[in-house]
Amino acid sequence: MTAPPSADAVPHRRLLISKAWVQVAVLVVLFGFLVLGVLAYLVYRDEPPVPQQVVGDRGQVLFTGDDITSGQQVFLRSGLMQYGSIFGHGAYLGPDFTADYLHRAATIARPNEPGGDTALIADFQANRYDPATRTLRFSGPQTTAYLANERHYADFFGDPTTGKGLLPNAITDPAEIHRLTSYFAWSAWAAAAHRPGADHSYTNSWPPEPLVGNRPTADNIVWSVLSLIALLGGIGALFGVYGRYGDRLGWRGRQADTLSFRQPGEVALTPAQRVTAPFFFVVAALFVAQSLLGGASEHYRADLSGFFGLDLARLLPYNLTRTWHLQMALFWVAAAFLAAGIFLAPIIARREPRGQDRLSMILLGALIVVVAGSLAGEFFSIRGMVPASARFIGANQYEYLDLARLWQILLTAGMGLWAFILWRGLRGRLRGEHRGNLPWMFFWAALAIPVIYAIGLLSRTTDTFTTADFWRFWVVHLWVEDFLELFTTVVVAYIFVLLGVIREKVALIVVYFDIVLYSVGGVIGTMHHLYFSGAPAQHMALGAFFSAAEVIPLTFLTVEAWAFLQLGARQEAASPTPFPHRWAVMFLVAVGFWNFLGAGVFGFLINLPIVSYYEIGTGLTANHAHGSMMGVYGMLAIAMALFCLRYMIPPRL
Repeated sequence: MTAPPSADAVPHRRLLISKAWVQVAVLVVLFGFLVLGVLAYLVYRDEPPVPQQVVGDRGQVLFTGDDITSGQQVFLRSGLMQYGSIFGHGAYLGPDFTADYLHRAATIARPNEPGGDTALIADFQANRYDPATRTLRFSGPQTTAYLANERHYADFFGDPTTGKGLLPNAITDPAEIHRLTSYFAWSAWAAAAHRPGADHSYTNSWPPEPLVGNRPTADNIVWSVLSLIALLGGIGALFGVYGRYGDRLGWRGRQADTLSFRQPGEVALTPAQRVTAPFFFVVAALFVAQSLLGGASEHYRADLSGFFGLDLARLLPYNLTRTWHLQMALFWVAAAFLAAGIFLAPIIARREPRGQDRLSMILLGALIVVVAGSLAGEFFSIRGMVPASARFIGANQYEYLDLARLWQILLTAGMGLWAFILWRGLRGRLRGEHRGNLPWMFFWAALAIPVIYAIGLLSRTTDTFTTADFWRFWVVHLWVEDFLELFTTVVVAYIFVLLGVIREKVALIVVYFDIVLYSVGGVIGTMHHLYFSGAPAQHMALGAFFSAAEVIPLTFLTVEAWAFLQLGARQEAASPTPFPHRWAVMFLVAVGFWNFLGAGVFGFLINLPIVSYYEIGTGLTANHAHGSMMGVYGMLAIAMALFCLRYMIPPRL
């Protein structure tokens, strides 16, 4: 397909760059995961306890630990995390049920506290959990508030109208209302009661609730300031290094003099490459459906009662449209990545073994089954048509991990099959390459995608929210913001090598440099999602400090995007033949821009603990999510589709 410079046209058994690059990258990644391992231990040790029973002021059992766990499952399979939120995590149309319960409970208890507001604060901050008997005792005012809140949530979820964006009579079973209220009550207790030996609650005194004395902790303020210092110092250090070694670290370093490629009409596609065409058709269909569902979800913010005269909530309630909107975003981006990998493999290997097309068609079929099964399971789950015993095939309904366990396993297996397809196609080339060279980096980056996604299987509905959320964000953050970023960098670098824009050695340096920069902040920075979900304060400290460093590589990418664009323009002007990948390159440049703005600027706006304390659960979170997901991975998926499809479209078009 292309004719790269002769120096890069033969296998390189030796490592093209200094071994120091490999050693530093490996050490940084290993250090990050070592720290995450320690933090995982602390989560299991210090998460808010789930009592065996909760008793009232007269010794009566109000609810049990089984009620709390079952209530969490009711919350999830009803899609309520895609309607409201818990501990600040979820959707934004409905309330945060932790904050909602806590405020209602404090308001109800206030007139019953003879000592006034001071007594009310002391009452809610008192930790009456006995670890020896695993019993939690509620005071008289807290007991009264619990019973009143149970009646409130029965009315809220049993509303026969659709004026809230939920199905009418969404939850009417008194037993399920009891369990759901128990779950909310436990989360509100964890948000107000002080940790043993600490002056703040299990959630670092979130949500901000003056009635119970919740206000920002000292850790919250100190680590916000230190994060800003880390950011400014890191950016200064980056530009110092870039000014000294910029020609070696960026795309500008020793680029080729002219583009070297063949026109699309001169390229003979392999059978597997032709199979990627229906992949991209599925990508387009999912993208259109996702966009329409996003529009429907946002319409609920303007009009909860209907959709231009249509009672949309009876057919597609908000929690279903948002669930599908998020799921389809992940599906169409993932499908584009799969197709691009299959398309690029024979170009890298310069050959294709027999049967790659059949394996690719099996992968496409598996993808369609997973998408259809997942969406159907979520539809029936939200409508209450999937019993608790069938949650393996129904829906998981953790935000971003909504698909049921069966579909999670099959999706992981499908991505594993994709990695096998790539290995099968690349193995001839890989035999002649050092394992630190670009062909191997392409394979390692692809293999990491199913491996890291599989960690999401550790997020179970029977675990406490704190534990489940810890593993959930390995997918939401690590999978998306670190390992998909790695694959993004490798693909962009390889495309430019294949086009003859830069030499392979330069591309390899860029890849390793980005691995180091991403991993310094991105791995441990995962913890910035866990400030207020019950993890101990160490997670806030490390998450805040290291997540500030995530902006540093994105700043580098913004600077490089302009050099990237100027380089492409110069190469295109120097080419004697029309350049067929102009728009693919433009979308690749957009990836760099949105990496900085959507992931970097919009992300940093909400990552400081003191900002997140008041912001979490608002539209600014969605602003960051859309700017980074569509801006980075959506733009990259479109760029890869344009690059691949250009070889399938007749040259005249």
